[in-house]
Amino acid sequence: MRIFDNPVGAGPLYFDNLATAEGTPVAYDPQARAFIPTPPFCANRARINCNWIAPAEGAFCRACAMTALAPDPSLEDAIPDWGETELAKRWVLDNLGRWQWFRPEDPGARPVFHMLAEANETPAPMGHGDGVVTISVSEANPVVRTRRREALGEPYRTMIGHMRHEIAHMLWWRLSLRADFMDAFRHLFGDERADYGEALQRHYNNGPPADWPQRFISSYASAHPHEDWAETTAHLLHLTDISDSFVSSGLAADFVPTPNWHPYAEVDTARLVYVAAEIAMGINHVNRSMGLSDLYPFVLSAPVHEKLAFVHEWLRRGAQGW
Repeated sequence: MRIFDNPVGAGPLYFDNLATAEGTPVAYDPQARAFIPTPPFCANRARINCNWIAPAEGAFCRACAMTALAPDPSLEDAIPDWGETELAKRWVLDNLGRWQWFRPEDPGARPVFHMLAEANETPAPMGHGDGVVTISVSEANPVVRTRRREALGEPYRTMIGHMRHEIAHMLWWRLSLRADFMDAFRHLFGDERADYGEALQRHYNNGPPADWPQRFISSYASAHPHEDWAETTAHLLHLTDISDSFVSSGLAADFVPTPNWHPYAEVDTARLVYVAAEIAMGINHVNRSMGLSDLYPFVLSAPVHEKLAFVHEWLRRGAQGW
């Protein structure tokens, strides 16, 4: 993610800013990829701190307009958790917009979001079906998220991670309309027509195959080709945005191709993954100095590199699908 210029004064602006350091209200224009100081602002600005512009006074921004179902406001922490979840959604949509997905020039369907809050700590379902992405906003609570990360044995679980994974399923749904995509997908990931419910039940009952680290990005990716695609796509987005954030922060290293390198414009997946992995290993080391978990606790095998390259090619083609 980039760091943005301040349109009305000195100092930078970050993706979640609602105002400058001097207190001037600003909003993010996702089409221009820049902050502006002039309304109209999103109708959700006061309610959930949405900081995007809107097409008209009183209207929702491009991202909030995709939310068809908001959480029950009577449930504890539903509104602040929803705000954190929408921020994660905006972040991922803006990432994908770098490859023209879901922007006005994209002729295809947009994701529709159902945001659910949880009552009595009963987990709400998360998933994708026919263009609808369902997310539990309660996992924006760090206590809830940590408890589930520990229970499921997952080394990484964040709202941005959830958004990347579930929107990846929606991207597959879009791309599956192309025969050339499906033929290549099945050759590399397997036949997604295998019973999904049975595959997940088998995964939860028996665990992943013993050799999953040699073939998959995560143990969950081994459950079914759909999950392999979603996990691999999420990781491609992780790695690209780690690199973009590193460069945008003004940090430098010998392994970064050029000072003005743009990871979202990189066509060589091997180079992109190499740079991202080097950055991640360095930050892992820094995190350990503070007793924190690794930023990116994953090992990328040769088959995973091949899958990342496949995803990278199709996402770079963008919504126009050239």
